Amino acid sequence: MKEVKAFLHRGRIVDVIHALEDAGFRYLSVNDVKGLLTALSAQEQIYSMELGERMTRQVKLEVFCEDDQAEQAVRLIRLHGRTGQTVAGWVYQSIVDRAWPVDGTVD
Repeated sequence: MKEVKAFLHRGRIVDVIHALEDAGFRYLSVNDVKGLLTALSAQEQIYSMELGERMTRQVKLEVFCEDDQAEQAVRLIRLHGRTGQTVAGWVYQSIVDRAWPVDGTVD
């Protein structure tokens, strides 16, 4: 099993999710985060009191999939997450050793 994680501009996440869902991906999570992507506009930026500098509003997308589906997930994220910038975000892939359903059973 693989985890594909991406940090993207908020304005692109809907298209990315639709592309992933259309391709059959179902184990997705999306979280609002602050990061250092180059902002598309001043509206994407906020000042972080904790860090003492400007941050960009972005999203973290996590996709869990079978090993043979990971390349397709990465391709879809890279295609539909683009903004016109040279680099509009980053995609990472990790190996998931094990996964368990939350189903009330104890092994």
